[in-house]
Amino acid sequence: MYDRVYELSTEQLNKIHSSSIGMLKKIGVRFNNEEAVVIFKKNGFRMDGNVVFFEEPQILKALDTAQASFKLLARNPTKNLTIGGNEFVFAPGYGAPFMVSLEGKRRKPLMEDYHNFCKLVQTSPFIDVNGFMMVEPSDVPVETAHLDMVMSNILLCDKPFIGSPVSGKAAKECVEMASILWGTEKVCESPVTISLINSLSPLAFSEEMTASLIEFVRSGQACIISPLVMAGASGPITIAGTLAQQNAEFLAGFTLAQLVHPGAPIVYGSASAPTDMRTGALSIGAPESSVIVSCTAQIAKFYGLPSRGGGSLTDAHIPDMQAGAQSALGLMAAVRAGINFILHAAGIQGSYLSMSYEKFLIDEELCGAVRKMVSPLYIDSETLMEDLVARVGIGGEFLSQPETLERCRTEFFLPRITRGIEYHLWNRSGCPHAAQAAAEILTKRLQSYEKPPIDDNLEAELVRYVELHKQS
Repeated sequence: MYDRVYELSTEQLNKIHSSSIGMLKKIGVRFNNEEAVVIFKKNGFRMDGNVVFFEEPQILKALDTAQASFKLLARNPTKNLTIGGNEFVFAPGYGAPFMVSLEGKRRKPLMEDYHNFCKLVQTSPFIDVNGFMMVEPSDVPVETAHLDMVMSNILLCDKPFIGSPVSGKAAKECVEMASILWGTEKVCESPVTISLINSLSPLAFSEEMTASLIEFVRSGQACIISPLVMAGASGPITIAGTLAQQNAEFLAGFTLAQLVHPGAPIVYGSASAPTDMRTGALSIGAPESSVIVSCTAQIAKFYGLPSRGGGSLTDAHIPDMQAGAQSALGLMAAVRAGINFILHAAGIQGSYLSMSYEKFLIDEELCGAVRKMVSPLYIDSETLMEDLVARVGIGGEFLSQPETLERCRTEFFLPRITRGIEYHLWNRSGCPHAAQAAAEILTKRLQSYEKPPIDDNLEAELVRYVELHKQS
């Protein structure tokens, strides 16, 4: 294959692995969760309080049970997904505490915003997975917001969804809500949700994330274990050092998952990025972020695991030229590198701090364009069209030919936002930029949304569950 993406050699991959094993053996990883400590002790791991030390044979034993790919079920079976192998899926932005308008005005998100993003995912031809905490709604109690978000995920969208990892209790409730639809037995047989578990860099896991990981994998659900190492702040300033620390944190969490449930479906994740040394802020739009994503995909394959990396990442606060350039580079890097689960593929901006409706739609179109760019090219007698060329001959034209008319709506990618129009038409319509065009489409898109069908009794049972658990 012709590709200039830097490929790590087997020797380099082994050096990263050895460095990570050294950290795990000499420094260890702290798990701020009593159940995890008990599990490690029961399995003979060397401990110092809640710090766990790992020997390489223990890591390798866990890796022996790794799944290279797995099925993720959707409420609509036609939308089931394969996570891993040569497949890749797009998921929206995650964890944004703010919404930002086209004018750059920040505001706190509402539950209505969360509902709207679920509707946009449902109606998207390119986004494959519904998110979780796409925004943090400020008009519902923090303690029970996960119930509202998971219910919105299930009722407003019939694609696979990301589950709630905010606490062990929230993870348990997420699984129980999913079981209302699929039944407990089916949920245990095959994952119906996938959740994001972040480590606490450097070399620690919080109580909430550890409890959620245990709860999800015990119930047979998939997890993405995803360190966010800020190179130069919460990790070494070099990419090599960042990769080694990230890898150590992942392997520690992965080993715990396999101790709880051997063969648990786990995705090797990364949200790591460099620190802007001028401000101390995380710089997800930096070129080094794409290098880390590329290397993450290669390390995951080295271990025989699916991978997760960022997509349309930007440090810009509005969908401007900076956002477009950084997002396009980041998304293409993730796809070309072989990332399987591409989170933050649509809507995220401001270094993970905000979501934008308009950027969601622009990024969504970018996802479609990238998918087209990496689609197979079929070369055969039908596509070479030698008879057509002979029929048209020298100096002829192809525009009015039946073959052209037959394929004119399907052969090329047809963007709605980033399409080119004649200058005088663009000028006459007020010289709109892409984000303004997206704003017009947004209104029509939400107005045309139709809720996917669901059994009335199941919906009523789900609503009752949420209302009951809000009171408990």
